Amino acid sequence: MSTHQLFKRKSVQNVLRHSGTDGPSSGISLKRNLRLIDLTAFGIAAIIGAGIFSTVGNAAFSGGPAVTFLFIFTAIACAFSALCYAEFASVIPISGSAYTYAYVSFGELLAWMIGWVLILEYAVGNIAVAISWSGYFTGLLAGFGIIIPDFLTIDYFTALNTHHEAAELLASGNSLINLPQFMQDAYTTVENAPKIANIPVVLNLPAFCIVALITVLVYLGIQKSKRVNNIMVVIKILVLLLVIIVGAFYVQPDNWTPFMPNGFSGVFMGVGAVFFAYIGFDAISTTAEECKYPQRDLPRAMILALLITSILYVIVALILTGVVHYSELAVSDPLAFAFEKLGLSKFSGFIAFGAVIAMTGVLLVFQMGQPRIWMSMSRDGLLPEKFSKIHPRHRTPSFSTIITGMMVGIPALFMNLTKVTDLTSIGALFAFAIVCAGVIVIQQQKRKGTGIFPKSNFNIPYINSRYIIIVVWIVSAMASVITIDFSQLQSIVLEMPNLLFLIVAAIISVAAIIFKWSLIPILGLLINLYLMSRLDASTWESFLGWLLIGLIVYLMYGYRKSKLKEKKQFV
Repeated sequence: MSTHQLFKRKSVQNVLRHSGTDGPSSGISLKRNLRLIDLTAFGIAAIIGAGIFSTVGNAAFSGGPAVTFLFIFTAIACAFSALCYAEFASVIPISGSAYTYAYVSFGELLAWMIGWVLILEYAVGNIAVAISWSGYFTGLLAGFGIIIPDFLTIDYFTALNTHHEAAELLASGNSLINLPQFMQDAYTTVENAPKIANIPVVLNLPAFCIVALITVLVYLGIQKSKRVNNIMVVIKILVLLLVIIVGAFYVQPDNWTPFMPNGFSGVFMGVGAVFFAYIGFDAISTTAEECKYPQRDLPRAMILALLITSILYVIVALILTGVVHYSELAVSDPLAFAFEKLGLSKFSGFIAFGAVIAMTGVLLVFQMGQPRIWMSMSRDGLLPEKFSKIHPRHRTPSFSTIITGMMVGIPALFMNLTKVTDLTSIGALFAFAIVCAGVIVIQQQKRKGTGIFPKSNFNIPYINSRYIIIVVWIVSAMASVITIDFSQLQSIVLEMPNLLFLIVAAIISVAAIIFKWSLIPILGLLINLYLMSRLDASTWESFLGWLLIGLIVYLMYGYRKSKLKEKKQFV
């Protein structure tokens, strides 16, 4: 094995030259018809989804009204990352997103790992979104008196496992009526479900159907996807604006006291959930080859989408914690719950409708993003050629789109992956961190005048981090002195993710001082690494396991099939 190949970088010029003309659909490219307003709408659609309608409740329960600070902090962290994505998108307007950015900055191995990790953000994340969508959709229909049989709205493994637990309790002398409600429901669902060869037919049909419909829409072309998305974005923004306007009349300032009941540690317990609410702005970059003016509009769209959603999120979080005491918000549908508690049942149903639309938008954007990343990986030989096939009529990556639909839709039928928000978040944070680091490479190369990276329409302002990074460390230390319980200091510092972060952050900071690296990508890199360190050990174990599987797949296929042997394509 040649380690030289693992770190060889692809030149920007060849990335641009070969986009859309490589592989089995040579000469056929994606159709360019997206403008700034369409790109911004795709960004808003990807960001506003299950996060603000569901996971924000548990974050508010842990952090209290101060969860608004977490939204602001996370928005700033995402803003640094968005600026880095924007600079890359301006230099390399290609659909590979972070995968391609890593390839030209750090080489093939890290690029592959980023492409592999993005499956967590897009495909695996969409499985969770589809399952959540099913729950909201069936609840919405029930409000209109339309009841879908239970055996068609629950996943097979959850139903069977819960049925088995209930059967054991019944066998030990318990009565069904004394069991928890969810056990009663699962037991009766499995017992009453139709059976084939004595196997109960239990599946989450709505989750599969919405994935199938979205996959068909994405397959049929960007023009149709754009029109549907723009309509959905208008609806979801109107819903949130109405939540803010109506909720403002029911705010009780007493609910904001105490503002930070569990300290900063309580606030940061919700970091995975809140960051999950922001994931999506990066998905805009996967549409680069379908933009009319990608180098101009992509950077603007990312920043606009993040700005609009951040303002909405902070205000909604304040309204939510003002209407209902934070201690009551550990629910799966906090916005609907809050207005139900106020006696506004019809408005609660309207919010449920907004949640269904919001999650449909998320599904659409991520189902678009995943095939385009695979298309870019296929062009480089890291996936089979079929993944880069462009449909001659619809001008979409047809095979990749179908595979993405199957990869999301089939597990959504049978599995329960609703608890993967932290895993999705750590995957996105890893990609963000690599993109921020890649911008440091770009800026260093530009300063040296190597010509490797061409001039772009958008450049992050250069701010020397030599002195400011020292101030950042001092302020962080002072904040720690004020907020940390020193009786727990040793256990906090010695936790492996925290310890690794401190070591890596110190090394990065010293390098930034020595080499005068730009402040914005450095802050983006450090914040993303910090947010990763705040996720729990089980999330890290799953993430590292996923990386190991990805490395094995790369060594078995990508390494052998890579087009790195065509040396002229690389630097």
